[in-house]
Amino acid sequence: MLSSRAALAATRRVVVKVGTGVVARPDGGMALGRVGALVEQLHALRLRGLDVLLVSSGAVGLGARRLGFDRRPDSVVDRQACAAAGQGALVAFYDGLFVRLGSQCAQILLTEEDFHFRQRFNNLTATLERLLELGAIPILNENDTLSTAELALEKGAVFGDNDRLSALVAAYLGADALVLLSDVDGVYTRPPAEPGAARVPVFSADTRIVEGLGSAMGRGGMGSKIAAARLAARSGVHAVITSGDLPDAVLRVLAGDDIGTLFPAETALPRRKAWLAFGTAPAGSVSVNAGARQALVERGASLLAVGVVAVSGAFVAGDVVRVVHEGEELARGLAARSAAELRAELDQPQSKARPFVHRDDLVIT
Repeated sequence: MLSSRAALAATRRVVVKVGTGVVARPDGGMALGRVGALVEQLHALRLRGLDVLLVSSGAVGLGARRLGFDRRPDSVVDRQACAAAGQGALVAFYDGLFVRLGSQCAQILLTEEDFHFRQRFNNLTATLERLLELGAIPILNENDTLSTAELALEKGAVFGDNDRLSALVAAYLGADALVLLSDVDGVYTRPPAEPGAARVPVFSADTRIVEGLGSAMGRGGMGSKIAAARLAARSGVHAVITSGDLPDAVLRVLAGDDIGTLFPAETALPRRKAWLAFGTAPAGSVSVNAGARQALVERGASLLAVGVVAVSGAFVAGDVVRVVHEGEELARGLAARSAAELRAELDQPQSKARPFVHRDDLVIT
């Protein structure tokens, strides 16, 4: 069996995510040399017959410079204004470079609803698949101009930055590899400038790190990239975090070179369960007892109302809910009944044996 690094050489579809620290200079201007080199690499991959998707940050940072901010603004409305000012410039620059080389690109701006609502998600994947069939390189970004979720995962959003967005795209489009280009050459045991810091060649569940701060113009620190890479790996996608400053970084990753930090692919979840686990914003949650937890995890059972001890939120039948045990998320699933109906059942022992989330509509997270 091929090692994970060697398996990268067999990649047929790749998602490349480039961060603000790679796209922009420290003063907020476009890093012309780095972006030009990236485009040349993606064009070379297309000539080899690979499907290539690019998730690019940088619009807010570039817009902030154009509008006179000296750093990424704090308020949501200022970030939206900066995104509006920077997005056109960012994509126009990419388009000009790709056209010069003979490649075509296409812009797609996304919000969390595009993943949360199944029909919109299906429309998105169909559009991306068709663009790839036509030989185009989709350039994706979060639609910061319209997003009002404050880009915070803990507040329920499907994705809170382009790192997670790139992992979702890689998972749902069946990519073989995800390459996350940062301003550091991989995951380190502690901030690279500190004594004793060492690069982690292969990330595992036992890896322990001390995280530093994110860049001034970007919003996704190393923790965000690690979370995205782990999401991709759990979805059956090899993920690598490396530096966008390294010459031919993407080509070297796909050649199997030992650069950056590799997150080896695991057995992929079925597509529908991957959507439940990663692509949904839960409308509420239910807390369950130890018996229900054991039944779900060890026996793959449905969640019965008898195992529910508390209900939170105002969800309706068909909404996605979090299943929580002792304060930690255990699973996600589709509610068979509304929160009001479930609360009423908790006081009616005769009806508590009814399934609340069927096992086919539930995924352990």
